Amino acid sequence: MSQSPDVTAAILVIGDEILSGRTKDKNIGTIADMLTEIGVDLREVRIVPDVKAEIVAAVNALRARYTYLFTSGGIGPTHDDITADSVAEAFGVGIDVDPRARAMLLERHRPEDLNEARLRMARIPDGADLIANPVSKAPGFRIGNVYVMAGVPQIMQAMLDEIRPTLTSNAPVISETIEAGAIPEGNFAGGLGAIAAAHADVSIGSYPSMTPEGFRNRIVVRGRDAGAVAAARAAVEALLAGLRA
Repeated sequence: MSQSPDVTAAILVIGDEILSGRTKDKNIGTIADMLTEIGVDLREVRIVPDVKAEIVAAVNALRARYTYLFTSGGIGPTHDDITADSVAEAFGVGIDVDPRARAMLLERHRPEDLNEARLRMARIPDGADLIANPVSKAPGFRIGNVYVMAGVPQIMQAMLDEIRPTLTSNAPVISETIEAGAIPEGNFAGGLGAIAAAHADVSIGSYPSMTPEGFRNRIVVRGRDAGAVAAARAAVEALLAGLRA
């Protein structure tokens, strides 16, 4: 994994079942965690239905805007699994059963069991590279800067593990958390805004929560320059100290 400035990413989740609430998405968090760990800035997440025009439009918009686009969902054996066809259309290339993908399926299925439905999982856009799937063998694929992965969380994770070493990243993000305790956000919002303006090279966020002990607040400072993060943290700590005095 190499480093490069301003490496960005988007996630496209595909599936009616996500939009209906029937299936609770887990893949966004998994992909986001991995991108944070390696230093890729996740800038956008979209969820679209199993509608080819919607998928094609989203793929083309996001792949043009960001360094990487990661998709999940819609590469199974059923009639509504149309992600591979949609991505092929987005790139303007053909799609057919790929001998490499078919060979992968044969590691799990007998030749006589490779019916039309299962062979849908071997249909790969022309020119794409395969993403291995050690869990169920049906591969994902990469074409251009688009990584197409399964929607089943365990399989998506396995595919993500396969591609992770190949990704270019930014310098890792340094994250510092300052406990604000029970101080209401309204008490420090103005001061925190001034600190954020004075330290524009870092990101500063306030995150309230309810705990068994009651209301608590945390302020998180994030950035890639250790000195800048440390300076912003010191300013936040001074602000909170003044409010506690």
